[in-house]
Amino acid sequence: MTGLAPSSPPVRVLLVDDQALVRSGFRIILESEPDIEVVGEAETGVQAIALAASLTPDVICMDVEMPEMNGIDASRAILQAEGTLPAVLVLTTFGHDEYLFDALAAGVSGFLLKTSRAEQLIEAVRVVAAGGSLLGPEVTGAVLARVRNTEAPEATELPASSASPDDTLESAMATAGLTPRERAVLLLLAEGRTNAEIAGELFLGEATVKTHVSNVLQKLEVRDRLQAVVWAHTRT
Repeated sequence: MTGLAPSSPPVRVLLVDDQALVRSGFRIILESEPDIEVVGEAETGVQAIALAASLTPDVICMDVEMPEMNGIDASRAILQAEGTLPAVLVLTTFGHDEYLFDALAAGVSGFLLKTSRAEQLIEAVRVVAAGGSLLGPEVTGAVLARVRNTEAPEATELPASSASPDDTLESAMATAGLTPRERAVLLLLAEGRTNAEIAGELFLGEATVKTHVSNVLQKLEVRDRLQAVVWAHTRT
């Protein structure tokens, strides 16, 4: 796997998880890469806040459920501090998808399942360290299921006069002023696709996709692609 340029300083990572075995596994994976350095470990949210201030990591890999303070509250406190702030990558499980929107509101940069492959974790750390955002494809499905309430035992029927979810989203995208191509890009973003995957799907160059993504973010008035995903899901 190709890392950053040799002259670039390594990405400094703080691992936060109440299970020592999980932290050890993440450390082994991340430190196998020459451009990533694990600078510390915390087992509670309270410890994470203190180490974030003293170690000034570039990325914090944050668990959700921990003693003393959960990962969402810790993320919120860390990201509301003054100075240069780290990117927070939440590592979660399907059982914790109810926390996703709270964490988004706290300002985290990404989500990844703990069952993801090693290369996915490495790539996620690099993406958020570079200022990007990331929502794992499996987590995207969990978010979408929650928004649409598909996990309910019985689906609630819409009144006959109500618009379908697809019509609602189409209307919202039209109101936001998205062009047909930008709508296609947004829909693929909402599926968790990368720029390269979107380029392949729409037969576009990656530079063109980046331009479309930038236009989408501007028109939707959202900070990053992760918020664009949530915008789309909450309008279906």
